[in-house]
Amino acid sequence: MARKRGREAEQANDATVDKMDHDGDSSSDDDMDIVNVDFELFNYDPQIDFHGVKTLLRQLFDADHQLFDLSGLSDLIVEQNTIGSTCKVDDKANDAYAFLTVLNMWEHRAKTPVAQLIAYLSEKAKTNASLAAVVPELLSPAGGGKNVVGLVLADRLLNMPAEVIPPMWGMLIDEIEAAVEDKEPYEFTHYLVVSRGYHEVASSLDESERKQKKPRGGDEAQLLYFHPEDEEMRKHALAAGEYAFTKDDGSVADSKRAFQEMGVRPQGFMMLIEASRFEGAVKAIGDYVGGGGA
Repeated sequence: MARKRGREAEQANDATVDKMDHDGDSSSDDDMDIVNVDFELFNYDPQIDFHGVKTLLRQLFDADHQLFDLSGLSDLIVEQNTIGSTCKVDDKANDAYAFLTVLNMWEHRAKTPVAQLIAYLSEKAKTNASLAAVVPELLSPAGGGKNVVGLVLADRLLNMPAEVIPPMWGMLIDEIEAAVEDKEPYEFTHYLVVSRGYHEVASSLDESERKQKKPRGGDEAQLLYFHPEDEEMRKHALAAGEYAFTKDDGSVADSKRAFQEMGVRPQGFMMLIEASRFEGAVKAIGDYVGGGGA
């Protein structure tokens, strides 16, 4: 399996990010410097990546992260070191800026972290008409006997350029293909991608403002995406939809204000993609992000 192990010096992409030049007091556009940053992909290393992955998992599951054994889940991910990638800057020993992996939900169904996720995602899927029609059955013991679902977990720091993400997805496709050839348990019938989005909500800080301001799209606010590639990948999904976090009481919207007028209420989001369409979905997000979707 050497062809999927020896990629630790490969560069994911030469992504360009903006960084403020702090030499001087001026904050005008003239003070913006362009800094080239080399992001690199690495295999998981249990001695290095546990804490970085756990931090990103906490971000991925937002208010509900406390419902899961994140330490156990992080161990599963980093021990699976020939499937998935971390994305880092400068050195393998640094914390991950982004991660991507897939777990066999049937293979690991008896392990506490995966059992928790199966129960959680099954219940959340029942709250969304699109997801309810297929996800709970697929994740049930009966459904798992006939289908094998790959649970895709991915997140990144919010200021990461989206251009670094397509190489991670492309690498995942190659690794899964190689693992299947080696008779490892990664031959899936479906992929369940767990992500998150948000709604803009009227601020509760000012009563008059709250009465005057409405979210975009009126009372039924449209789901917005933290990850632009999710919007493109959704087009290839058999089922997709959002769900409310269990631990979110709505009071944190103002503390997550991304806009001056509006608060931000995060939502869970998942997509079920048939294996036959997964590679096409990955190619589509590469085209989308590469075409200026960031």
